[in-house]
Amino acid sequence: MLIVLAKATVPEGALDAARDAIATMVAASRAEEGCIDYTFTTDVLDPTSLHIVEKWRDKDALAFHFTTPHMAAFQAAIAGTGVQVTEALKFETDDGASLF
Repeated sequence: MLIVLAKATVPEGALDAARDAIATMVAASRAEEGCIDYTFTTDVLDPTSLHIVEKWRDKDALAFHFTTPHMAAFQAAIAGTGVQVTEALKFETDDGASLF
């Protein structure tokens, strides 16, 4: 499994402008073959900070994700909002185990 952890900065007020594009991106990504999870969250202590958590079956599923029409549409939709990805890290891992 691959886990992608990314951060983005969001200028004040830009989240509302990007919200529909984010919701569309999340729904389309979750529907992809090989997507285990795809989530955007805001930082409760910093509303100008977004965290993106993605889980993919393997590198091929992630590579395909970057070629999808919804990825291109998402990038175009947020281009004028000021949302900027500042970090994106990929981790290879096993399927994990419950902490409880």
